[in-house]
Amino acid sequence: MNYLASIGSYSIMIVEVFRKPTKWRIMKSLILKEIDELVYGSLGIIIFISFFIGAVVAIQTALNLTSPIIPRSLIGFATRQSVILEFAPTFVSIIMAGKVGSYITSSIGTMRVTEQIDALEVMGVNSLNYLVFPKIIAMLFYPFAIAISMYVGIFGGWLAGVFGGFLTSADFVTGLQTDFVPFHIAYAFIKTLIFAFIIATIPSFHGYYMKGGALEVGKASTTSFVWTSVVIIILNYLLTQLLLG
Repeated sequence: MNYLASIGSYSIMIVEVFRKPTKWRIMKSLILKEIDELVYGSLGIIIFISFFIGAVVAIQTALNLTSPIIPRSLIGFATRQSVILEFAPTFVSIIMAGKVGSYITSSIGTMRVTEQIDALEVMGVNSLNYLVFPKIIAMLFYPFAIAISMYVGIFGGWLAGVFGGFLTSADFVTGLQTDFVPFHIAYAFIKTLIFAFIIATIPSFHGYYMKGGALEVGKASTTSFVWTSVVIIILNYLLTQLLLG
């Protein structure tokens, strides 16, 4: 029953976020601040992880191609498919659930503990709109970060494959172009937008409705990361079945 109550509270929160909007003059600065902290501030770790994921996929594929019949271009093909379909949109989103999600939960949770949210309510401000809406809008720019992740991941695969002596650059590019389906890019970005909404709202929910003191802020951050990851993995399965099945 607690899970059902939490789902209901989460749904009510989403509705309240879009009611009684804050003045655009104030909201604009909040959105720009969140874009800088949530998306731009995460580019470093996204690029770092994506590069090495692409490199590892290329090396593991190359080491498992033991038959001389199988063309070496398959390394480029496997790298492209792995990075675009799964690693960039899903794996990076789980990393972001930890980095961005814990930041959102702790920042809103600290405001709850120090009664800053109560002060906003007393002043007649819709605290959910003021705190959560800018994060949702900022995370709409998250697909741009995933596009960079895709590029860097494939570049990492090319670098590891070519300079590791596993295949030539021409073979890798041939693999990248083999059986390319443009809808796979659309599928990845559809997933990314939905994951972005989840990363913005579930941690906000755990931070906004937490009770207790500083210790509970840490517990809420851990809980929000776990549930955000679980929801991302379940949605990943459902979206794959719906869009590619």
